[in-house]
Amino acid sequence: MINQDKPIQKILFGSPGTGKSYQIAEIAEKQLGIKSDGHILSNTIKVVFHPEYTYSDFMGKLLPISNGNSVVYKYYPGHFLQALGMAYEALINRKGQNYLLVIDELNRGNAAAIFGSIFQLLDRDNDGWSNYEVDISEMELLGLFNSIGYKTEVTNNHTVRVNDLPLELFINSNLEKEYESEWINEGKVDVLQLLSKCKIKIPPNLSIIATINTSDESIYYLDSAFKRRWSWEYVDAPSNSDITNRRIPADILRLPLSLSDNTSLDWYRCIVGVNEFIKLHHQSIRRIEDKQIGWWFIKPNGCQLTSEEVKDKLMFYLWDGVFTRNKQLLAKFIEDKLNKKNVVLATYADFLVYTEDLLRYWHNNINAVTENELKVDPSEDF
Repeated sequence: MINQDKPIQKILFGSPGTGKSYQIAEIAEKQLGIKSDGHILSNTIKVVFHPEYTYSDFMGKLLPISNGNSVVYKYYPGHFLQALGMAYEALINRKGQNYLLVIDELNRGNAAAIFGSIFQLLDRDNDGWSNYEVDISEMELLGLFNSIGYKTEVTNNHTVRVNDLPLELFINSNLEKEYESEWINEGKVDVLQLLSKCKIKIPPNLSIIATINTSDESIYYLDSAFKRRWSWEYVDAPSNSDITNRRIPADILRLPLSLSDNTSLDWYRCIVGVNEFIKLHHQSIRRIEDKQIGWWFIKPNGCQLTSEEVKDKLMFYLWDGVFTRNKQLLAKFIEDKLNKKNVVLATYADFLVYTEDLLRYWHNNINAVTENELKVDPSEDF
């Protein structure tokens, strides 16, 4: 088991399909000692942010449930409280394990509103604990005790009970026991002291890793105060150097792309060719670092890809996501490189006509596409 004193608090960003989720699994195993069973990581809570995701989903919410002819309310801990409870339980029982909260598509939700006061906890001290604590409600405390594994309930007279004891009595009696035992300064006292005051901190055995994909324009803005509380890691897109240094995933290396004339291309060469083509227009395309495509941008259903699958995903991405505001760059490239005359791209269907010709060019000319081969007006903004 890996014992890591310094927790990870990181955002992975990069082009779509570059394997950010796969990299999280590698970090979890190699740096945190968290094992995976197939595609499922142990000791991990995973959530995907989206525009309808709220603070209540993240922390917890009180929901009605039917109980015979009556309705009762139950508090359900959110993803953050679940992860925090797992980490606290490990400290209380001295398990010596690390835990992980994974947030996919961090900027597709309103992160500032979702985190709310939890935002303060992202500042960590050298010992891995949050620099500050935040107050939580009695109901949130109840949900946290639930996540830790204690039996909790709210009686008819609205008294909160934990392990069949009133909340205050439960905490005080446990604190007394811990101060008299070997647990002092081992983490358990710190946790119960915090909870006795209805306060929480993020402990050193809880890491948080998030991903963002800013190639999607319909996202929420992350302000600088939020950004500086994370370390950032760019996941690079495939390039010529990956072919030169043979850094190609085995499954992608063997994957053919079948064309309508019964010929086939190496899909990995097409991927690199597309990225070189996109980088050619770096002076005109905003955020070029994440407009490229990764090895897994298209996930094949079988042992080969077809040009129809490429039309459905890649060509539309280029048309609608990369060259959104000016299709003249596409038209000029087709005229210059494919020797076509008077190319007019009035509709997406006009662009699809050139799919296989473009794929052949990208496949065969991955080293020939340089920024000097096509004149670009740097004043144009796309």
